[in-house]
Amino acid sequence: MDFNQVYQDLVNLNVGQVIKDEPMYKHTTLRVGGPCAIFINVNTQDGLIAALKYVNKHHLKSMVIGKGSNLLFSDGLYQGVIICLAEGFNYTHYNGCTVTAGAGVSMIKLAYQAANAGLSGFEFMSGIPGTIGGGVYMNAGAYKYDMASVVKSVKILNEKYQTVTLTNNQMEFGYRTSILQRNPRWVVLEVVFELSPSDPKFINEVIDKRKEKRMTTQPWNKPSAGSIFQNPSMAPAWKLIEDCDLRGREIGGAQVSLKHCNFIVNNGYASAKDIYDLIELVKEEVKKQHDIELHQEVKYVNWE
Repeated sequence: MDFNQVYQDLVNLNVGQVIKDEPMYKHTTLRVGGPCAIFINVNTQDGLIAALKYVNKHHLKSMVIGKGSNLLFSDGLYQGVIICLAEGFNYTHYNGCTVTAGAGVSMIKLAYQAANAGLSGFEFMSGIPGTIGGGVYMNAGAYKYDMASVVKSVKILNEKYQTVTLTNNQMEFGYRTSILQRNPRWVVLEVVFELSPSDPKFINEVIDKRKEKRMTTQPWNKPSAGSIFQNPSMAPAWKLIEDCDLRGREIGGAQVSLKHCNFIVNNGYASAKDIYDLIELVKEEVKKQHDIELHQEVKYVNWE
């Protein structure tokens, strides 16, 4: 496919900002990843639909992302189209205890915003570096709370470009999973949450205490994807990794965090391959020493 023609076609369709050969390290929290042929910051729902119809009509490789917090792009060229919702779907509306947020809204930003509005329920999100769309997709959580505990409904765009609203039950939430993972062509557009009224001072105190704990126990000052692995039922992932004597293990510029073994950090010069190899090493060692298969939360993109 002639990506110069693809670029011109998408510009003419007015789908949003269209960029050629955009480095994906700019759009992932691990700060690694090679270029993609075409990158789109979609502007509206109509722009999103037009972009999706175009890539599907022309059988182009494509992916919809938010802030790239759980994605590990390879160092190679992504020969396709990346569609980003982080700008065009970055909006919130408040109506009493009901909050509506676009898929591109930052979870951290929304947690603080709701706290200042005297609404409790988002405190667990205050340290999760992703967007609402990605958070719902994987049922992100922390401190024994997750998206399932506050979601009222989710508006999605299905594979027929129809807008459908799913209730909390229809989302089929589970530990780090939802119905969206079994329907990869669906795209989250916006989410409606039901929160509880509370004293803003009290909510912010809870958030501040958790922030203080995170700064002590997590590598907040280095690029990462948050927790790399899901916690098996028999033991926390960090404990299994530590028991394998992997704390601080390095490959190139990638390192198992000295602060938290379930984080892999970019020391500033890691390649995507460094991080990939370190993830695979951790999985291999935990399997060998504990006979436990670790399941990663981070999704590999463009490694085939």
